[in-house]
Amino acid sequence: VQLVESGGGLVEAGGSLRLSCAASGFSFDDYAIGWFRQAPGKEREVVLCISSREGSKYYQDSVKGRFTISSSNAKNKVYLQMNSLKPEDTAVYYCPARPLGLTSCHYWDHFYDYWGQGAQVTVSS
Repeated sequence: VQLVESGGGLVEAGGSLRLSCAASGFSFDDYAIGWFRQAPGKEREVVLCISSREGSKYYQDSVKGRFTISSSNAKNKVYLQMNSLKPEDTAVYYCPARPLGLTSCHYWDHFYDYWGQGAQVTVSS
């Protein structure tokens, strides 16, 4: 199983970025894919998650209306579209995967088995 995040960068406040998560070694039908982020000096937090069982699931009210998660099973990719970015969105973003079991998406990073290297997103004010 391999996950590779891309699309990060530096953007001004109010701008947009689209992160991609390329997955290999497993089927999206069998896994939930989350987007987590970790800002400097803070704990890692879940932002969004998607699975074939639940669809998309938001965990942070602060991103509702601004961030959207989507997936392409044909391309084995998950996307995070981020609009109206704010300086507080600055973080390293990760797309971990966890196999579907009794539950699919989860807010706790310990339940995700596979992680990519992360993508840095920096939003300037």
